[in-house]
Amino acid sequence: MRTDTVLVPLLAAASLILSGCDDDWLVVEDAPDGPGNLEAYYYAHGVDLHWRTGSGWDGEGFRVYGKRESDPEYFFIAEVTSCIDGGCVYRDVNVVPRVTYEYYVSAFDADTGLETATPEAVAVYVPDPVPPAIPEVVVAVALDNSAYIHWENDAAHEADFSVYRVYLADADGDQFLGETDSPGFIDMLAENGQTVTYFITSVDDQGHESGASALARCTPRPDYTGEVIYSYRDRPDLSGFRFQESEHNEAVISGDSGDRHFRIESDADGVRIAPGPRVRIHPETRWTSSLKCGPASDVDCVSWETAPVTGYSSEQMSLVTGHTYMLRVPGDDGEVRFGAIRASVSGYDQEGSEVVVFDWAYQTQPGNPGMSVARGTPGR
Repeated sequence: MRTDTVLVPLLAAASLILSGCDDDWLVVEDAPDGPGNLEAYYYAHGVDLHWRTGSGWDGEGFRVYGKRESDPEYFFIAEVTSCIDGGCVYRDVNVVPRVTYEYYVSAFDADTGLETATPEAVAVYVPDPVPPAIPEVVVAVALDNSAYIHWENDAAHEADFSVYRVYLADADGDQFLGETDSPGFIDMLAENGQTVTYFITSVDDQGHESGASALARCTPRPDYTGEVIYSYRDRPDLSGFRFQESEHNEAVISGDSGDRHFRIESDADGVRIAPGPRVRIHPETRWTSSLKCGPASDVDCVSWETAPVTGYSSEQMSLVTGHTYMLRVPGDDGEVRFGAIRASVSGYDQEGSEVVVFDWAYQTQPGNPGMSVARGTPGR
């Protein structure tokens, strides 16, 4: 916030020094070229001053003076000794609400003691620091080596809304990740198998920041779209599948492999998922519109968010397109992990071999059943 300028008296522009030797002579010392274009704004519990160096500026420092509007005299606040590309800045945080402050700046020559002030002062009113609303319904969606955080957009409906800020909650200290004016943010630094926890704040156009939202956490995991697998009856060499931690490892393997997590089998009764050695599949299935509801998903997207931790079976299950299935599998280290698959197509290729196209997700963190979404929880 900036208000009208106020006239102030100029400091001395020159000094006359008289010195005598054999002949009296007069030396005129020029005062430094004064600063210009002084502006001041209130933002986030402080007043920011900006000004430009004069055209004849020769590296002199600047002195900042200020006072409350009700004070009779200005007082020295600070000295600024560095400017960049002819622009100088200073932030005054020693201000209180509901008070108007006045400022001016002078160029100061340390060798002569001369100063040249801006011809006018600027006045700034400091308002009450009323923060905006705290973002609600924060959700973190686990993606492949990334995470998508979204929340309700209520704060953006306020006339003074500016941005949302996204933070990573960390035991060693919260980390600022970025800002956005939309109710969604993708953290591309998140890593598979590492649980990440986020909170959101909202900020108004005067820099007032709300309190922190509830925490939302998720654990990124590998996923793949459009995996193609065959029926064991038609192509046993391409009928097995093993969840992989890296996209560089082949997930479709032989249906006879002892490392398979499942294979696809079929007969006159239909297509089935047959769990592999030490693998269990949950008897419950859910119709879903997508394996995950991440960024750019439809507003009515439906996904199965968390794998059950008990109730798994070694029995085969009929494969129904559009349904998500949860599996409990041994990882490469023998630890229990969870995976999800969703078939989008079940049919035949041009040679008449039965084929299934599906999406899959695999949680690389042992024992973690989280596949997609975790809503915010209190804690910040």
